[in-house]
Amino acid sequence: MSKTLALTEELIALHSVTPADGGCQSKMAERLSPLGFDCETIASGEVTNLWARRGKAQPLLVFAGHTDVVPTGPLERWSSDPFVPTHRDGKLYGRGAADMKTSLAAMVVAVEEFVAAHPNHNGSIGFLITSDEEGPAIDGTVVVCNKLKSRGEQLDYCIVGEPTSVKQIGDMIKNGRRGTMSGKLIIKGIQGHIAYPQLAKNPIHLAMPALAELAATEWDRGNEYYLPTSWQMSNIHAGTGASNVIPGECVVDFNFRFSTASTVEGLQKSVHAVLDKHGLDYDLKWTVGGLPFLTPRGELSNALSSAIKEEIGLDTEMSTTGGTSDGRFIAQICPQVIEFGPTNASIHKIDEHIAVEEIEPLKNVYRRTLENILL
Repeated sequence: MSKTLALTEELIALHSVTPADGGCQSKMAERLSPLGFDCETIASGEVTNLWARRGKAQPLLVFAGHTDVVPTGPLERWSSDPFVPTHRDGKLYGRGAADMKTSLAAMVVAVEEFVAAHPNHNGSIGFLITSDEEGPAIDGTVVVCNKLKSRGEQLDYCIVGEPTSVKQIGDMIKNGRRGTMSGKLIIKGIQGHIAYPQLAKNPIHLAMPALAELAATEWDRGNEYYLPTSWQMSNIHAGTGASNVIPGECVVDFNFRFSTASTVEGLQKSVHAVLDKHGLDYDLKWTVGGLPFLTPRGELSNALSSAIKEEIGLDTEMSTTGGTSDGRFIAQICPQVIEFGPTNASIHKIDEHIAVEEIEPLKNVYRRTLENILL
């Protein structure tokens, strides 16, 4: 069994359902400390974070990841215990196999091999690991980033080990993510008997023209890296349940997934302008879940793309699709952030797994990227 596979299995066996770390970070620190890493635990609330750094020189290349996993779902639907790493048909099964304990193990072993071969390499290597990526993400990476910023520690490059590959390892990397912003809109009316509409004010009827206009709005046209910004309604609720009552309010939940071609302020202003134009009496509460980030083609993407080509033989695709990640926090203190990891078809699912044949190539790509940046 390879060192990477062995460490992956050890990490999977540790129960670390968010926000628990389950001892994963301690196990990683045990491997990193002998290599000369200064390992610091940064606790916040119920969350455990690890900041580990080898060297003090620039450039600093950081690997970011998370030890927490999502809940298993019904255990009886799993083919094997989700916290007992199990092999079937060339695949390794277990919660976190793809998201993202294999990535953690691969980078640890990659660093072990790199430091053994190049003990006097240029720059520094860091690990920024949290147990709060799958949860609210308020006590995890953002806390560590704020601490590093306050201490004046400059990150130059960051690889986030999220599972970005689609059909095979190495076919896609993420050089950015869209921002997410939600709104809870309450359109106010006057409740009344449905037989006397002149004595009531139907908020559903009032809302429809404005909602139709919002749904048809072109918010931006995207850019070289992003599709146009998307506005989608997720929930609409109105009514008392009775068929003869005009409701007093209509509640609409909606969400923007927005690119760097738009801003929070600009999108909010545009929504309010539409609602005001239609003369609605409303309340609107905004929640910004994360800002978009973008790393244009440059040293890190070139180093990673070259490593994938050299180790796997693929010309990787750069993409900004998908949901949010902790890259949105790291991008506030690091100019180049790229995500790369194993295939993502089984993440968060029953019987999460990874093809065993992906594990060593992933480790080799990480190691070669270190070589491309720090030698």
